[in-house]
Amino acid sequence: MTISKGRILCTEDDEDTRELLTVMLGLADYDVTCADSAVVALDLIRNEKFDLLLLDNWMPGVSGESLCVKIREFDSTTPILFYSGAAYQEDKDRARAAGAQGYLVKPVIDDQLVIEVARIIAESNIGVAVAVVPPEQGRLITVSE
Repeated sequence: MTISKGRILCTEDDEDTRELLTVMLGLADYDVTCADSAVVALDLIRNEKFDLLLLDNWMPGVSGESLCVKIREFDSTTPILFYSGAAYQEDKDRARAAGAQGYLVKPVIDDQLVIEVARIIAESNIGVAVAVVPPEQGRLITVSE
């Protein structure tokens, strides 16, 4: 039996996408739980421990951004990665401002999703935060928590 690399909650309203995410991440040895709505996701997050929350930005009745804000009201530590068809820079900026650590635009190529999931979980596990200073200052600052 393979040991899981971590537990992931995928919040996605499209059944085919949920199945694809479950298979892709499962093949990479992640334990995947799916929620088809924000209500189900919030209940799961409040009652179970996850290593990463994977959110869609477009769901019926709620945006991923507003779900992210709601999650951050009671969980400030579990990393959040958006996986969404919303591809504008404003969408990415709002997701990060709401508390997300990453944003990928659907569809991804090759193992891009699995690589980003692994990166975010690893950063979360070692307690390192990375702050990017504006390019004119030309520095990357890493802060250990």
